[in-house]
Amino acid sequence: MSVRTTTRRRQLGAMLRKLRARKGMTLEEAGRLVGVSKATVSRYETQAGPVKWIVVDALCREYGAADAEREAVVRLAKDAKQQGWWSSFADSIPESMNLLLTLEDEAVREDHFSCVYVPGLLQTRAYSTALQKANEIPLEPAEIERLVDIRMKRQEILTRPKPPRLWAILDESVIRRVVGSQEAMREQLDRLLEANDSPHIRLQVLPFAKGAHSAALGSFVILGGVESALDVVYVDFHAGSLFLEKEEELERYRLAFEYLRAQALDMEASSALIHRARKEL
Repeated sequence: MSVRTTTRRRQLGAMLRKLRARKGMTLEEAGRLVGVSKATVSRYETQAGPVKWIVVDALCREYGAADAEREAVVRLAKDAKQQGWWSSFADSIPESMNLLLTLEDEAVREDHFSCVYVPGLLQTRAYSTALQKANEIPLEPAEIERLVDIRMKRQEILTRPKPPRLWAILDESVIRRVVGSQEAMREQLDRLLEANDSPHIRLQVLPFAKGAHSAALGSFVILGGVESALDVVYVDFHAGSLFLEKEEELERYRLAFEYLRAQALDMEASSALIHRARKEL
C-alpha cells in the first residue's frame, strides 16, 4: 500500500463508486456528463492519484446525491492531500510509521490484540520510555524523548470530540511483564483501569488459563474506516511492519479478533485481574 493511499482517499473512491452504481451509470457515461475521460472516473474510484474537487462535485450532482451527501464527498476530495500533525517528523520516521499515523488519524475504530506490550495508544510516558531504552540498538536520550513525544502525541486522537472506538484485548503477559520500575508499571496499570472506564474504550484481558488461542503468532491492529471495505490490518514484527488490505486477509484477522473477544474476560473481570496484578507488584 502506498503511503499516499490514505483512508480518506480510499473512502472517497468507495463513495464515488457507490453513488455511480446507485444511479446505474457506466464509467463512460459519467465521464461524458462531466467532461472527463472514462479512465479519469475509474482512477477517482480506484483511489489512484490526485483528484480535483470540482470534478468530484460535478459527478455527485450527476449522480443525484443529496446536498449533505455531496458536501461530505467534496470535503473528502478537498482533504485528500491534507498533511497530518506528524508531517514535521516525516523525514526522520520510518515510512511504515508515517503510513500507520496517517491511517490511525483517519480511523473511526481500532481493534488491537497485544501479546507482549501495552498498545501505544494506552501507554504512559514512563512505560513508553522504558520500552525505548530496551531497544536492541542503544538510542541517544534525545532520540528516545523524540520517539516518546510522538507516541504521546498519537494518543490525542482519544481525546477528540469524536474519538475512534478503541477495543483492546491484552494477553495476560502484557499486564504481568514489568516494564521499567514497579512504580512505573503500577502507573501503567492504573492507566489501563482508567481507560476501561472510558465510554469509547473497551479493554479485555485474555488470561493464561485460556491456553492456546487464535492469534498465537503475534499482535495486530485492525484500523477501521467508515465502511468495512476501508479496513486495514497492521502487523508489527521485529524485521518490519505489514499493512494488509486484501479481503481474505481482513476476514482472517476479523475472525481471529472475534474468537479472541469471546475467549477473553469481560470488561469487569478484566479490570479485576488488572487490580490483582497491580496489588501483587
